[in-house]
Amino acid sequence: MTSLYSRRRLMTMMGAAALGSSVRLSGAAGKSMRGAFIIMATPYTDAKEADYEDLAGEVDFLDRCGVQGMVWPQFASEYPNLKKEERFQGMETLAKAAKGKKPAMVLGVQAANIDEMLEFARRAEKLEPDALIAMPPKEAKSLDDYRAYYGALCKLAKRPVFIQTTGGAPDVEPTVEFIVEMAKQYPNFGYVKEEFKPVVPRLIELSKHRPKVIKSVFSGAAGRGWPYEMRYGFDGTMPGAMYSDIYAQLWELHLKGKRDEIRDLFSKLMLVINLDAHIPGVRNYMFKRRGIFKTTKSRRGDHTWSKEAVAEIEHNLEALAPHFRVKLPS
Repeated sequence: MTSLYSRRRLMTMMGAAALGSSVRLSGAAGKSMRGAFIIMATPYTDAKEADYEDLAGEVDFLDRCGVQGMVWPQFASEYPNLKKEERFQGMETLAKAAKGKKPAMVLGVQAANIDEMLEFARRAEKLEPDALIAMPPKEAKSLDDYRAYYGALCKLAKRPVFIQTTGGAPDVEPTVEFIVEMAKQYPNFGYVKEEFKPVVPRLIELSKHRPKVIKSVFSGAAGRGWPYEMRYGFDGTMPGAMYSDIYAQLWELHLKGKRDEIRDLFSKLMLVINLDAHIPGVRNYMFKRRGIFKTTKSRRGDHTWSKEAVAEIEHNLEALAPHFRVKLPS
């Protein structure tokens, strides 16, 4: 099979052992890479233009929710639908809005190939976030292509680099062995958002290499398995932004060992999360309902809701709302 990149270039990318002490493994401001790291949504105007005012406001919302981290742009941010200049402007907006806030700021720099990824990574590095995250390259043909891609990113970055294990080439598996190998080679690579199935066995295997090689192990999938994952002592999850204050509280309860309280709060959260399977566009409805965004617009498609759908959303929301730190608008 022919690689996308020459062997000579691959070996050059692998020669990063000298990176060493220049990397800030705890983030640019020493912030912990553990907890509820929220995948931020991208807001739109009625004309479906990116709304940078609401994007900045989302930072304030997440800070008030008490989350440990903020991540943009990923799949829940609709990143495949964003133009390059929109991603650049969004990163600049978030870097400015996040300055002085408690949550760690993680900027997504994934792209289809090395050259495109490095363009985003260079822009992100200038903004000095706490960490970077990247899905694998879609144009890859082999794990060697993944090695070259992440090697290039780790050589450029002066901060932690998360790999999100999904979203790359459909025929290339980012094996646990590959991730551990890369984390040994590059000291800023030991941060993982694991969504490649089977997720929990992979999380367990990765965790065997903490903390010397693998630094942080996160899950995704809206945090649907988080209480179970917490039992293994994993480092966090990266869900969507609609219920950020709930995820923040679940993490705090976990640190206090309050399993019964986790069960009760998580049960109420699942009532609204599970509506996604039956009522399209619940997340859009919720962003406006909570006063985070001005519209329910999305480039994935528009939604309207029947009176029965609204009644069901509101009924389940009624059980969860008393736990919100950012109260519902009157």
